This record gives sequence, structure tokens and C-alpha cells, in this order.
Amino acid sequence: MNDMRVPVLVEHAPSPSAPASPARRASPPSASGPRIAAVRCALPPHRYAQHELTGPIGDLCLSPGADRALLHRVHASAGVGTRHLALPIERYARLGDFGRSNDAWLETGLELGEEALSGALREAGLAPADVDLLVFASITGVAAPSLDARLAGRMGLRPDVKRIPLFGLGCVAGAAGLARVHDHLRGHPDDTAVLLTVELCSLTLQRGDSSRANLVAGALFGDGAAALVARGGNTDGGSSGGSSSSSSSSSSSTVAPAAGPHVVATRSHLYPGTERLLGWEIGAAGFRVVIDAGVPDIVRGHFGRHLRAFLAEHELTVDDIGTWICHPGGPRILSAVSETLGLSEDALDCSRRSLATVGNMSSVSVLHILEGIRARRALEPGTWGLLLAMGPGFCSELVLLRW
Repeated sequence: MNDMRVPVLVEHAPSPSAPASPARRASPPSASGPRIAAVRCALPPHRYAQHELTGPIGDLCLSPGADRALLHRVHASAGVGTRHLALPIERYARLGDFGRSNDAWLETGLELGEEALSGALREAGLAPADVDLLVFASITGVAAPSLDARLAGRMGLRPDVKRIPLFGLGCVAGAAGLARVHDHLRGHPDDTAVLLTVELCSLTLQRGDSSRANLVAGALFGDGAAALVARGGNTDGGSSGGSSSSSSSSSSSTVAPAAGPHVVATRSHLYPGTERLLGWEIGAAGFRVVIDAGVPDIVRGHFGRHLRAFLAEHELTVDDIGTWICHPGGPRILSAVSETLGLSEDALDCSRRSLATVGNMSSVSVLHILEGIRARRALEPGTWGLLLAMGPGFCSELVLLRW
């Protein structure tokens, strides 16, 4: 991939260098718009300090007697202090092949998915039968029927629940999934929608692969699941949130008003000519990670322009954003985002804290950060937030929030 070129992109949005309009600032979102009601994460019980994993991961990836200097440098510079793994670390050497790894993904994923989904519904004051749409994202395993279909019967979701299983979005799926939930709720304001993400990244680690990309993945990624509940505008104030087909919902008379930020707007962007920067090479051994060193260059060269143009459409600037929910792709990605946007030193602290405590959990990470923000402090009404992530494609997703 040494011939990878940073693409020249044609902008169709307003120039970010143009002065902000002196006209009215963007007004608060309508009280009838979609709102995030709850976010809940679930982590496997197998928690390890980074230094406890360096040796075992080296045993899995490197041949006996191989130089481990690069391995130790990568682990030391990853910005990760602790991580949760789907299995005890000693079990990974015995997985053997992709089939066994995928079986472990399905078994553990169902457990964590149910824990996250039931917790989020409980936080929102809802029952499984209140869910009208379930969007499910994962890039670390495959199943047909998909994991969401298996959870539907296991948890008591309605037989007429709409389902959208997503594969291939990777780290961006937490943001993209929320954006697609927003799209649905704008057209179905009586509905309740759930985004469920399950990522067991450790199960994709390639045994006997000493490539830098595999070593980086072995140093950065952790495992977990997250569920986000969002409600259409007509559900605020205690209405059930179910569609006309769910009038018999057991919780329809006791649902509390939705809490949390409104989703104001979203923006997706593909970067031409960058398809091989990030993703999987899929073979007999399963998912072999692709992580190109050119990703931070894309962020520095183009991402800032697109983000500023998106904000300008809503008469906002970077300085108007009070809360940043940025996918923690790694220290270099966070530094590139901070530099290209000119952010204050502490603007991405929530992302760095998430990376340090649980690692990069792919699509789960932005929801983990959002859960942490909601738990740690109450934001002032009117605070703007921006949830953002990047992933295979190469692509980015922006979600504008307001509390």
C-alpha cells in the first residue's frame, strides 16, 4: 500500500473558511425531534492490565525466539491501560480456527447483547415489546440468522419488530447506526428504536501473524457491547413509543419521558480511492486486519474541512461544540483529529479515558463514551455535542446532538 495517495476531494458544502453568518444562530432542536433515551454498555468479566496481555499476545502472534521489541513498543504506546476480553487469555491459543472463534463470538455476543439491551430498556423505562426497530451492528463475527434475530425471541421482542443487521462498517458503525436510527424516527415519530452493537475484537486476532497491523490490533482492541434507545418526537411526555401494532405493550402506561440529547442532524462521507486503508482481508483463518499508516493523513488532509462545512450548515463552528464524542481509534487518530480541528487540550479527554480503560471497542466505543458522559455530569440545556467516527470505506460519520 505504499502507493496510497491522499485523494483530492471536491467540496459541495459551504467553505469552512467563509466567515460565519451574522444572522441568527441555529435554534434549539424541536421538542418533537428524536431523542436519545438511554445508553448502556456490557463488558466481559475477563479484565486485564495491558502489561498482562503483552506476553500472551506475543506468544500467539510471534514465532518462538522472535524479537519482541516492536511488540513491546506498540503495547506501550497504544494508550491502553486495561481491556476486557471475550474469553480468558489462556483460551485463545486453543481456538484453532475461524469456526471456533466465530462460535465464541456468537455465544458471548448473545450474552453481552442481552445484558446491554435489557439494561438500556430498563434505564429508559421500556419493555422489549416497546421496540419498533432494532438496528444491529458487528464486524467481528457472522451468523445467519443474525444475532439480533436470535435475541428477539430470547428477550421477548415483538414478532413484527423491524430489524436492520449491519456488517462492514466497523468502527464507524456506532455513529452510522445512530444516524440511521435518527432517519427512521424522523419518518416514524411514534416509534422507539434501538441500536445494538457487539464487538469481540480479540476473537479476530490472527495466530502466527507477526505483521505490524496484527500487532497494533492486538495492542489496541477490546471487547464489549452497547445498546442505545432512541424515541421519536411523539413519544415524549409518557406515551408508549410503540407503533399502532404495539398498542398492547405491557409498559405503555408507565413509560417515563425520554431523557438525553436530541439528534439534530447527521452527515456521512466516503473518501474516494481509500478503500484499502482499513478493513479486513477475509480468508480461511478468518478476519485479518488491515490498518494503513495513511489514515491520520486523511484525517489531517480532509476530515476537518468536511466537519467544519457540516457545522457551518447549522450556523455553528468548532468553538460552539461543548462535548466531543470521538471514536478512540488510537493515540495517533485522536491527535490528528485534535490538531486538524484546533481543539483544546482536554476536548477529547472522554475518548482518551475510554481508550485507557477498555481499549478500542470498534463500533461500541462511541456509545461507551456517551454512556460515560451521561453518567458523570449533567450538561447544561442547549449544549451542543458532536459524535463522530471513522471506519472502512474509508468513511466518516458525524452526528450533531443537543442537550
